[in-house]
Amino acid sequence: MRRTLLAGVSGLALAASGALAVPTVTSAAAVGYPVVHPAVADYSQVSTGTTPPTPAQCASAGRRCFGPQGIRAAYNLGPLYANGFDGRGQTIAIFDSYGSDTMAHDLHVFDQAFGVNAMCGEEGVACQPGMPTFSELHVQGDPGTTAPPSTSQGTGQESKAAWALEVALDVETAHAMAPGANILLVSTPTAETLGVQGLPALMNAEQYVVDHHLANVISQSFASAEGAFASSQSIEPLRHAFKSAALNGVTVLGSSGDNGTAGSVKTPVKSGGSTLPYPSVEWPASDPLVTGVGGTFLCTDPGATAGRTVDSTDNPAACRTNAGAAEVGWSGSGGGFSRVFDKPGYQSALPAGSTAIGAKRGVPDVALQASPGTGALVYLSLPPDGSSGLKCGATPCSTGWYDIGGTSLSCPQWAGLVSIADQINGGGLGQINPALYRLAADPATYAADFDDVTLGNNTTDPTVPGYSATTGWDPITGLGTPDAAKLLPDLVSAAHVG
Repeated sequence: MRRTLLAGVSGLALAASGALAVPTVTSAAAVGYPVVHPAVADYSQVSTGTTPPTPAQCASAGRRCFGPQGIRAAYNLGPLYANGFDGRGQTIAIFDSYGSDTMAHDLHVFDQAFGVNAMCGEEGVACQPGMPTFSELHVQGDPGTTAPPSTSQGTGQESKAAWALEVALDVETAHAMAPGANILLVSTPTAETLGVQGLPALMNAEQYVVDHHLANVISQSFASAEGAFASSQSIEPLRHAFKSAALNGVTVLGSSGDNGTAGSVKTPVKSGGSTLPYPSVEWPASDPLVTGVGGTFLCTDPGATAGRTVDSTDNPAACRTNAGAAEVGWSGSGGGFSRVFDKPGYQSALPAGSTAIGAKRGVPDVALQASPGTGALVYLSLPPDGSSGLKCGATPCSTGWYDIGGTSLSCPQWAGLVSIADQINGGGLGQINPALYRLAADPATYAADFDDVTLGNNTTDPTVPGYSATTGWDPITGLGTPDAAKLLPDLVSAAHVG
């Protein structure tokens, strides 16, 4: 098992900014790693200022926007909060390239706007005993929101503003789902792919977090098609952190991707990419040691606070054309069957009516809201230079509220759910996939704990076949979405069986 990150470093230094600083390290040798990209499928700036947009503003953008209260109601978190289960005492580590130097400010605006618990580490917040903490760990250097100069001879892959949007999405939605959990934002200084950069740096950063017991849950809102790697063997050297996580009670989650079954290969720098000619899945979500998180259209009332209320009247079209359905499999949800990993034992028993899983790993395992049409509201500050990489139509975006979708939305929210289960458990559950499938194999438990999503298809490219959602497990939404108040206690119990 490779442990190359920060060898010999015994601790972390606290920088003047309050962020955790780590010395520069050397990573693995180049073996053809693909581009690292955030799993944000689509975004729209809905308003400026610090006041969240109204439903009418969202509707004018063709969207149904969800704040924390509407999401919590849709997935039945109220009973958990009422019993004191909100993730307190647990830590979610969120991994993103570059980070965001406005995150402490943006988190405070978000929490103030929606009445979410404040965190020690937010801008302007006085820390109190028992308060959850927000902190940042910058591996290999501090983040920079500023874009490269126009005279830069770089590769054109440094989309720092897009990653800042990803960071805001990850941190704010994970915190909204588990308002009592600590959040550690871990960033690396590049999304490039040449040898020591990109995925190797992110995996080494995860190794450091696991080795130093800094988190119970890891959220990865990035992905790359398996076929984009030079070979299947080139993935194996990247798996060291996942193997360590499994041995140390750390749960690892990954976004299943936002292109349905259409995978892409990066061609020469600044030349775009090419689509793989076969249905693809994305790594890390395809890794058997990772819980792959797919996505849905969430066709419920964003204004509901007491429970799940179906809304088949408002945008998007997928909700209007599937009357009575609370969720529909999102067309962009990554899913299918791995070409690298064999079917793990935990996928041998599936709910009745499931899409069959053959000899290879099926992706994803679970799902949550991900469609941009039924996305989550996120607040983001963009300094003038930082906005150069983020466009809203033909013009640069600005500071304000964004409605965002993608499996980058479903993954950090699931990380929040796992932190609540960890609190119930009294510590990290580690690998949860065996327990999830164990619960789903029992018809009564499956019916109670999961919302089975049976509508939708994830074909995004007509030249690459997609899959249809089915009863039970399917290659769009996995086992489905959670009834959190029922699933999370049962997940803890199932994790202790066998």
